[in-house]
Amino acid sequence: MRIFIFFIIGLISSHSIGQSLFHNNGSSLSERWLIQNDSTKLFKITPYKPVYILFANYTTAINNLPSSDNPLNRVATPTEFLDTELKFQLSFKSRAIKNLFGDKVGGDLWIGYTQSSRWQLYSANISRPFRETNYEPELMLVFHTPYQLFGFNAVLSGIGINHESNGRSNPFSRSWNRVVLQFGWERPSWSIVLRPWWRIPEDRIEDNNPDIQDYVGRTELLTVFSKGKHDVSILAKHSLRGGRKNRGSVRLDYAFQLLDNLQIQAQIFHGYGENLIDYNHKQTTFGLGISLIQWQ
Repeated sequence: MRIFIFFIIGLISSHSIGQSLFHNNGSSLSERWLIQNDSTKLFKITPYKPVYILFANYTTAINNLPSSDNPLNRVATPTEFLDTELKFQLSFKSRAIKNLFGDKVGGDLWIGYTQSSRWQLYSANISRPFRETNYEPELMLVFHTPYQLFGFNAVLSGIGINHESNGRSNPFSRSWNRVVLQFGWERPSWSIVLRPWWRIPEDRIEDNNPDIQDYVGRTELLTVFSKGKHDVSILAKHSLRGGRKNRGSVRLDYAFQLLDNLQIQAQIFHGYGENLIDYNHKQTTFGLGISLIQWQ
């Protein structure tokens, strides 16, 4: 438990660090992507995806025996994990180049990084292992595209390269690369981000998860509502296929401000692909903890 205590101390310390790193970066979509702010220095760390820790994240179906359509990635021996674990996520982005195509056309080049972990902290009998950690670096080219749609103001359009993997060897290795489009709209208290993607094909023998897009999806839609001390977000993903391939997921997050950036966080997930090792595993999870950063 000493590891857990040090982890909590580190998290509390990160509250003050997060205040200095992310202070005055705003909460709207346009503020987060510096659409109307040319004074921010390049390579300054800014918020991206939520930063949180769920002290208890319960699943209705823990994945003790991960599988894949690739025989090299089928686990032969099950591990008896507990159905409650600790989950946390870190995420940031930074603008590397401003107005890549000149002042008239614009185009900002962003670097992003997200890391999320599922820690079997309460499984003392198996030495409290990290069940899964996902690493997600991104390179994004973002343009300001001002127009109106159904009462929403368009904020950005973009295209990027996304790599996501769990950094493990076979049979546990999972990874994929995508070309991702991004479109964002906002109005007071609301923001919507649509992200369709195309998976970059891999050699069948080397593909850890050949059918991942039929489970995790080919697009996602993020809807965020922020009012006062309350933040609510829904992230929905879908395979864009029918029949037996009609799959996806939905995640609901609620956060309530306690002190400055510190919020209490509740999360519900249902579907496939809660993380990479569970990409083809269906489950429902319920998590409770605290957060420092929410969606834009």
